[in-house]
Amino acid sequence: MTNSRGFVKRGQLAKLAACNIETIRYYENIGIMSQPMRTTSGHRLYAKQDQERLKFVLRCRGLGFSLTDIRYLLGMEEQPLSCEQVYVLTKNHLQTVRSKISDLEKLEATLARMSAKCERGVTPDCAVITALATR
Repeated sequence: MTNSRGFVKRGQLAKLAACNIETIRYYENIGIMSQPMRTTSGHRLYAKQDQERLKFVLRCRGLGFSLTDIRYLLGMEEQPLSCEQVYVLTKNHLQTVRSKISDLEKLEATLARMSAKCERGVTPDCAVITALATR
């Protein structure tokens, strides 16, 4: 529930952003999220700007960007980057994603071949165990 000034507590922020409280705490500890204001009783209060920053970070993480890359992108607020710099970052990330997809496709093919050889017999005669032991 948002208070009259538009601030929310950590649990409310986690719910709004669909993440864990521990995630917010971690991002604060490593400096991705700034330390929030506190009430006189010590409760953390997050402004709309904090909510937007967290959602940005979570979207970046969802796309597989590293925390280092996210820091770089967040740095645009203090020191604007050109679109060219952002393009290079995203292009490099895309190449990494494509490489991982290729590796996963090879892994899938290997596992499919191994499981196709499985006769579901007794363990000493298991083709999968034999293949794993000899490679």
